[in-house]
Amino acid sequence: MGFLAAINHVLNFLAPALWLALLLPLFARFVMRKRTAARTLPGQIALHFVVGSGVLLAGLVLFGRDGKMLTYLALVLALASTQWLLARR
Repeated sequence: MGFLAAINHVLNFLAPALWLALLLPLFARFVMRKRTAARTLPGQIALHFVVGSGVLLAGLVLFGRDGKMLTYLALVLALASTQWLLARR
């Protein structure tokens, strides 16, 4: 596998975490208007991306392959829990 193919695989592996990390704090601002977030928007995005990447990596190690629906379920639950914890502070 060449360098560009490896980069493509890594970017596609992290794409669900990136999109969820970008969209979740933006939509949370509309849903939870009365609550202020504990961090700024870039801080929330970075934290969600790190947590999401860790969940995807744990799913890859645990199941031995990428793309299991249980991993994506864990990704959504982990990032929703992170957003909830940030809104509580």
